Order: sequence, then structure tokens, then C-alpha cells
Amino acid sequence: MVMSFQFPAYFTAIFIITRVMSIMKISKPLDVHHKDIRAVDLATKLSVDPSAIESASRDFGGIVKAEPEAVLHPSAPQDIAALIKFSYSNSVPFGIAAKGHGHSVRGQAMAENGVVVDMRSMANNRRNGTGIRISIDRLYADVGGEQLWIDVLNATLEYGLAPVSWTDYLYLTVGGTLSNAGISGQTFRYGPQISNVLEMDVITGKADFLTCSPRMNSELFYAVLGGLGQFGIITRARIPLQPAPKGVKWVRLLYDDFSSFTKDQELLISKNGRKDKSALDYLEGSLLMDQGSPDNWRSSFFPHKDHPRIISLITKHGIIYCLEIVKHYDDRTKHTVDKEMKQVLQGLNYMPGFMFGKDVGYEEFLNRVRSGELKLKSQGLWDVPHPWLNLFIPKSQISDFNNGVFRGIVLERNITTGPVLVYPMNRQKWDDRMSAVIPDEEIFYTVGFLHSSGFDTWEAFEDQNKDIMRFCNKTGILVKQYLPHYSTKEEWVHHFGSKWKVFQHRKYQFDPRMLLSPGQRIFNNN
Repeated sequence: MVMSFQFPAYFTAIFIITRVMSIMKISKPLDVHHKDIRAVDLATKLSVDPSAIESASRDFGGIVKAEPEAVLHPSAPQDIAALIKFSYSNSVPFGIAAKGHGHSVRGQAMAENGVVVDMRSMANNRRNGTGIRISIDRLYADVGGEQLWIDVLNATLEYGLAPVSWTDYLYLTVGGTLSNAGISGQTFRYGPQISNVLEMDVITGKADFLTCSPRMNSELFYAVLGGLGQFGIITRARIPLQPAPKGVKWVRLLYDDFSSFTKDQELLISKNGRKDKSALDYLEGSLLMDQGSPDNWRSSFFPHKDHPRIISLITKHGIIYCLEIVKHYDDRTKHTVDKEMKQVLQGLNYMPGFMFGKDVGYEEFLNRVRSGELKLKSQGLWDVPHPWLNLFIPKSQISDFNNGVFRGIVLERNITTGPVLVYPMNRQKWDDRMSAVIPDEEIFYTVGFLHSSGFDTWEAFEDQNKDIMRFCNKTGILVKQYLPHYSTKEEWVHHFGSKWKVFQHRKYQFDPRMLLSPGQRIFNNN
């Protein structure tokens, strides 16, 4: 069979793939007249351009840098499968990492001396131009793994529909959040995003292109969800939908007592049935500390006229605890939502006179972080180091954590400038067959230190993070990291606990040559 190429493209492809093979010490000769013609085609989508390499070597965290040898810009999932097969079939395979919007904070989506797959390259190359297909009759959306959740929201709202589980920040890829968990204030009621997936298309570390669900290739399905990218690259996810609300009743309550703050949260999440009309639709808690305005980049909420008295409270107590709750409404319920919210607030022990509320559109609420992001970008304060720490804490130990960390380490160091989140979840909303790791107790809290720092000050926050982890280990707090980052195998084994053997077995089953997501440093941490 005679293959025809445009002369420049042909030799460019040969040059790039030969260079990549040479760098990666792949000595197999290239047969351009036979089966390796796929490799030549693949090479046309590989880039060794310095700007592409630089972009792929950094992430939102701004702390870790790891340069790949090349970046793949796929136009279809088959390109990703070809890359994995190319590595898998060679005597010295190279690591491959899928990168979506680059929002990892510890280099998890990097592939030092390997190839980074720029998943966003596929966003404009799907047949319908969007990679989002909606079934109105069956109430689901088939979504490309490279798609951003904001685009999923906009596409589904055109039909009056929406998913039920979100993250606070919507400019993240579907494949990225499903590889971790995907949590926010809806999690207590609807579960994390990984609990709201019907099926997926996944390319494994053996280059197998499989559709999986609870009934088909179920081992792969449960492995990939929360699997930190270790078992396969998600190229499509089927997300269930329900009728979207029109607006939300959004309320914040302030507390000076941590016990009252947590008891009220736990009371509110006890009503968590998906069809329970008395249940809230969103609940998150956070800390307000003496670092300027009581608002932060996640959202501007408090009336300016109330800022002085809120700041006075913070100055007096050091920390004020803020409970944020939301109830949805549509055209049918908009006249009764105030009464329903009033019933929710009855019996809560927040500080009298410190209840604040407003009504906003559903889309505006879900995309509330965007305005803060754009403001910080305009000030040059978005693309800075983010030494974040995200934890899961058992309910029985959250008071000890408050005393030792919030009122101990954090107040003593007095450097925390970003949002600090603390809110509960129900374990029953998670599926233990999935790879994600959470505490054993039925109720546990997520705590997020969402720091922003200067390029020369991030190490101070990193030292604080280490102090927090040392405190938990010393006092026996059974903490689990969310978006975990460890440097030794022993730490990873401890993190996964009783799930480690299954996690390891699945790795050998679906990625036996340890190709995928080397930046997580789980199986290649030596």
C-alpha cells in the first residue's frame, strides 16, 4: 500500500518522533512503510515546542516544576490510545500524564521526561464541536473528559437541566474531578461527583479502549473513579441530569462558638434525601480571620455596611465561623422558599443579628468564584503559588482539630490569607468500591486551606501545612488527605489503608507497566 504525505509534514513528523524516541532511549527502528505509520501520524500531534513544554511543566500550585519531553495535542481519543500503545510496546516505556485545565497543585498532572497529554486540545475537535451530548428523554449528558464543568452547566441549562453535584470552581475538566472525587457544598446530599456517573469511556495503561459502568467492566469503573489517574484516562463520562432550578436563596450565618457551629451543620446535613423537599441543597462552612475584608476571592457576599461590625467580631474573637447554606427554587416554589428557609433557620444557634441573605440566579451561584478569579487575574494575583492543603477529618476529632490547628497553629502563625473551608459530609453518599479514600466515620469534615502566596513566601505556608500534619499524627487524628500528595510508598500505603491491596492489584491489572500519572508518585516514588 502506498502512503502519501505532504513533503514538509512527513519529514517534520519523522523528525519529532525520532527526537522523542532518542530522548526516551527507544531504540526500536521506525518502519514508515508498515505499522509504524501510526506513530508517524501520532508525531504530527506531538510538540517539543519550548512554550508547550513550559506550559506542561507547571500547574496551578506553582510549586512543582517537571518538564516532559513532549506534549501530545490529540484531536480524538484514538490519538491518546496510540500514544499509550506506543509507550506500552517499547522495552523502555515512558510516563504519560493527562492534563486538563492544569489545576493540580503538586505536579500530579506532570510527566517528567515523559509525555503530557493536553486534554483540552480535544475540546474543539468533537464532531459536534462541543463534546457534550444531551439526552433529554433519558436525562443524562455524555461529556468528553476534556470538557470544563462550566461548559457542561451552560450546555445543560439550555434544556432546563443540570447535574446535581459540583465543585466550587467550575473551570475544571470532567476527567480531572472524576479522577479525584469532585466535592462541594452539595456533597452531603448528592454525594461527590464520582457518585454521580452512569458510565465512562476509559483508555487503560495497556491502551485498551473500554466502556465501563457498574454492570460492564465494573472493576475498571470503580478503579478509575477517585483513582488519581492511575488506571486509565477518562475520555467520556455519562452524567445524570435533573430539572435545573431558576434561583437560590443564599444565606450566611456567623458563629463565635465552634461547638454550636458544628452541631448546627451536623443537624442540617441529617436531612439529606435526594427527594426530601425540606433538605438544603448546599452547605459549606468557613473561617473568617483577621486578614482584611470578610469577603474573599471565592465570593463577595456581605453588605459593605456590615463589614465594620464583622471585622470587629473577628478582632475580638480571633476566628469567626461562617455557615453558608442554600435552598433552590423554581417558578413553582419561589413564593414559598422564604418560608422554607425560615423553618430551616429555626433552632440554630448562630449569633443574633448576624444572618445575611440574598437571592441570586442558579448559574450565578454555581459560578460564584469566577468573578473573584477575574479580579485577581487583573491584579496579577491569580498565577501565583498555591500551597493548598485539603483534608478529611472524622467528626469525633474535629473539635480537637479546631483547638490544635485553627486556634493553635493557624492563629499563632498568623499568615493564613486565603479561604479556609470546614464542612461535613455523609459517608453513605460515597461508594466504598471506588478508589477515593475517606475516614471510616459516618460523618466527616473536609477542611481546605486554600492559600495564595508570593513566589518568595510559599515555603512559610508549606511549613504550616507540615506542622498541621505533624499535629494530626502526634495527637492521633485519623486524617486523610484529599488531592493527596506524599513522597514515599509507606505514606501512600498508610493513606489507602485497607484499600491499598485492591488499589495495587488494579494498577497491575490496568496499567502493569506503570505508565499513567507518574506525577502522583505512587508507584514511582523512589
